[in-house]
Amino acid sequence: MAIRRAQTLLFLSKFKTNFVFGSLHRLFSSSSQNSNQFQNVGFIGLGNMGSRMVNNLVKAGYKVTVHDINRDVMKMFTEMGVSARETPYEVAQDSEVVITMLPSSSHVMDVYTGTNGLLLGGNAIRPALLIDSSTIDPQTTRKISLAVSNCNLKEKRGNWEKPVMLDAPVSGGVLAAEAGTLTFMVGGPEDAYLAARPILQSMGRTSIYCGGSGNGSAAKICNNLAMAVSMLGTSEALALGQSLGISASTLTEVLNTSSGRCWSSDAYNPVPGVMEGVPSSRDYNGGFASKLMAKDLNLAAASAEEVGHKSPLISKAQEIYKKICEEGHETKDFSCVFRHFYNGKDEV
Repeated sequence: MAIRRAQTLLFLSKFKTNFVFGSLHRLFSSSSQNSNQFQNVGFIGLGNMGSRMVNNLVKAGYKVTVHDINRDVMKMFTEMGVSARETPYEVAQDSEVVITMLPSSSHVMDVYTGTNGLLLGGNAIRPALLIDSSTIDPQTTRKISLAVSNCNLKEKRGNWEKPVMLDAPVSGGVLAAEAGTLTFMVGGPEDAYLAARPILQSMGRTSIYCGGSGNGSAAKICNNLAMAVSMLGTSEALALGQSLGISASTLTEVLNTSSGRCWSSDAYNPVPGVMEGVPSSRDYNGGFASKLMAKDLNLAAASAEEVGHKSPLISKAQEIYKKICEEGHETKDFSCVFRHFYNGKDEV
């Protein structure tokens, strides 16, 4: 946690010197539920991802109000002219839309329904649209969405009579968050998704509507399951190739021009020395931490169990990433399985 906060503060110290307030506010699509202008956006969760997403919202012209339990991060935002509040409830009072980007299901539940949470006051809340971009289980998403739907709006906005929640987890990591090229996987009412698109487009390149409440969370879990299994398979193949006398560079070329090609081989290669600009080229620092992959695999396992789906690869991937974390590599990028599980060698 201390490392993560230090990384966030380092980013913010660099960002502070380049902070530029952007263009005029955006308008929601006239085909959406709400053709009125939404300018006031609350954002809760200023970690490595959230800090960069707020940056892009401000550059897009939104008036942003933030909250985080890390007061140092909030202070740096206020020094850059961004409003900060002490509680999620206070953020809600200043916002027409609130976005959350938090570490776990319990954090999201607490921010929404806990003491001084977004839904404090029960019946009447100000935000018309609540967007959760955390990676959490679909079941928790649907519980919170139901709680939101049971509330009313303090002030009716156009055709909006009730507040609406969208689950909109992201893919792309810190680099995409900084560049504004994230992919959003969105669940919830389609009209609300259409209304949210201008906001999502200020932070990402792509948004995909996945269906009803919880489907965005389900899509993210399935995506990360595929990513984990792909990385394990690629790492196993490259380590085996080394043992059989084939260099990782040569086997990578074979994979990337053959049926074995995948994102883990051609865009995020796990072998140090094969590809520049990826975590394996910097001792597996940065990127997507193994402890986060372990968390997402636990979410996938719990979801599979709930619906009675047989998923043997989830179990094996869970076992491997649990071992990686227990051996002290939890903060290293998840591609470190090549070195720390398969005992693969660096490319000389």
